[in-house]
Amino acid sequence: MKIALVKISGKALNELFDSSVWIESLKKIHSSYDGLIIVHGAGSTISAWSKALGYESKFIDGQRVTSKEVMEVVAAVQAGVLNTKIVSKLISNNLNAAGLTGIDHSTFVAEVVDKNLGYVGVPKLIGSAEWITNLVKNNTVPVFSSVCRDAAGNLMNVNADIFTEVLASSIKAESVFFVSDVDGVKLNGSFQPVIDEDDILNGISNGEITDGMIPKMNSCIDLLNNGINKIWIGSKIHEEKLNEKGRHTGGTWIVQSA
Repeated sequence: MKIALVKISGKALNELFDSSVWIESLKKIHSSYDGLIIVHGAGSTISAWSKALGYESKFIDGQRVTSKEVMEVVAAVQAGVLNTKIVSKLISNNLNAAGLTGIDHSTFVAEVVDKNLGYVGVPKLIGSAEWITNLVKNNTVPVFSSVCRDAAGNLMNVNADIFTEVLASSIKAESVFFVSDVDGVKLNGSFQPVIDEDDILNGISNGEITDGMIPKMNSCIDLLNNGINKIWIGSKIHEEKLNEKGRHTGGTWIVQSA
């Protein structure tokens, strides 16, 4: 079963809500595959809500430092407001959708990444992901917030790029598209149409790849290692000719090292 997984960053969501072109692009992807799954972030909105509530936004290597209070903001914004807005937008445009989190059906449990980050985890597959593919088979678009739980039931903040990587590997997705506010991966002073694992590691080590791009690029490496070879990152999915070769297109394709 060929499934496309589209990860939409929090910064790209406003365009999704405001642009009919975005919906048409998702419909095109949906019709080009056996099914579509969406994972979304919420970073900028979480920061705005946190500021309004008097909580400072701090990050370590692109991941949000998350106290119990900030975790409640994450859940309210990402799993609540934004997830329901996305589902509502899709359904009103004739794409059957269901809002979900990493907690549902006891499929994933998040393990703490670093005590300095607080309630931040990396999800591990502990159950069967078959129910997700069954939704897709029934012509439903699962829309996932990356909020998860730990083994004790505490809510955990999971980076949406990392969640995308684990989910895509669990369902053996055919293609993964990371849509953000960046036009691709910039190395040696320009956006690259194609990069591989060596390019990513060099970019991180020399400081060209920084902040939130670090977990995103590490997730791409993990996807490659899990046999998913069609990975794209860019900002304007509706303006790109999306093919597996990654040449003569916008954005950046991540491929296996030669």
